[in-house]
Amino acid sequence: MPSKTFVPAFKAHVGEWEYYLCLMSYAQVAREISFAYELGVNKDLGSMIQRGIGVRTEQITDYLLKNDRRFLGALVVAAWGGQPEYLPLQMADNDEQGVLAGVDREFGVLTFDGTHQFFALDGQHRLRAIKDAVKRKPELGAEDIGVIVVPHFDTTEGKQLTRRLFTNINRNAVKTSKQEDIALDEDDGFAIVTRRLLDEHPFIGSDGVIQVFSKRGDEGELKLATRQVPVGQSAWTTIGVLYDLARDLGYDLDGSMHRLSERATDEVLEQSYGIIAKRFTELLAACGDLTARYNSSVSGKELRAPKGHENDGHAFMRPVVQVAVVRAVRHVVQQSLLTWDEALAKLEWLDWKISSPPFSAVWLLTPEARSQGKMMTGKDNTSLLFDLLVAHLAPTSKAQIDRALRSYRQLRGARYPIPAEELINGIVTAPAVTSVDVPGTPDPVAMDEPDDPDDDITDDGGMAQGYPSPPIT
Repeated sequence: MPSKTFVPAFKAHVGEWEYYLCLMSYAQVAREISFAYELGVNKDLGSMIQRGIGVRTEQITDYLLKNDRRFLGALVVAAWGGQPEYLPLQMADNDEQGVLAGVDREFGVLTFDGTHQFFALDGQHRLRAIKDAVKRKPELGAEDIGVIVVPHFDTTEGKQLTRRLFTNINRNAVKTSKQEDIALDEDDGFAIVTRRLLDEHPFIGSDGVIQVFSKRGDEGELKLATRQVPVGQSAWTTIGVLYDLARDLGYDLDGSMHRLSERATDEVLEQSYGIIAKRFTELLAACGDLTARYNSSVSGKELRAPKGHENDGHAFMRPVVQVAVVRAVRHVVQQSLLTWDEALAKLEWLDWKISSPPFSAVWLLTPEARSQGKMMTGKDNTSLLFDLLVAHLAPTSKAQIDRALRSYRQLRGARYPIPAEELINGIVTAPAVTSVDVPGTPDPVAMDEPDDPDDDITDDGGMAQGYPSPPIT
């Protein structure tokens, strides 16, 4: 005779559904709840009631095994065979104040005794992770998770009802944006460092330098900034681009900083902030003395695109340039072609006007008004900018320089303003063995998507954090 498991539950109602809110241990969940495919309901489209289980649950499993601040949202579970066995209970209230009066409304116990089978309707990846984690670390079995149980009837109508519930849950779920993750994540070390930069860095933390919100409503509505600096804004960059720059500048930090689901120690976070903050300060000085120029200008908008003289705008006010520069520096330093200080010294020699090489790779002069232009931020342009920056900082061969200049001529229809001979003088000898990029950091040349047709001279964007990249416009 199968053993019985009793689970405290509240019976609830919404719309046409009657369901149960339960508290279960991980051990109970691992033992009692199955996957739809184990019940034979995913054999064909007619009986399919949920998506198949993905194979990438190891990240959730590691999160449960290693993160002391772990937390998982409730599972939605269907009871195969209709209404589960539910026993209503009442609480004896001996308190004269009647504190428990009404609290036991629809309170009772669900019985798991083998007469029903339970399968995950929403949260199957969390369920897989729980099962795997409990096997590897049995003491996790004592921890708790919320479980919502709904009845499932093995009929055509019942399957339709369950499928509709599943699609409604997933269609209406709102995933947090990358910007929201940066603003809220307490495990991602670079998100933590990014927020601290906004609070403490002398330049980055100044009012208006970083665009964090794109909208603030009168009734408390907040909308985090996209990866673009809108027309008319004076911000240097946005919170999303700042995060990307911090990740690239943290190329050699402790490995725990690059594990997004496991918080680094306070000591590592403190050390990492100090390194990244110092590198930002030094980089801003090397890139056209940006900090001093910004602080002394009428506005960031005028520094980015001076009215009537847009060609003289400061290149490092453009997020697409910021991303390319930082990734080029990271590349030459990680490949041991230059030290950090040597790379900064090379940056100081560049002409930081947006219309000057190498930044002209992403700047198109306007034929009818030669003092004006527009950003060209397609993948070809951003890849070219990266290649040209490397050619200026630390080329390793004449062939590498020739390829970059040939690409410029093909893409822009003109010769590169800097002669090859001048760049050849900067060739450095590549080491026999190159360093390996930190796992999780983006490919330095995979920086952009196609042009935004609405792009103009002050619309700039950044790069995603090692995820598929949104357009840089």
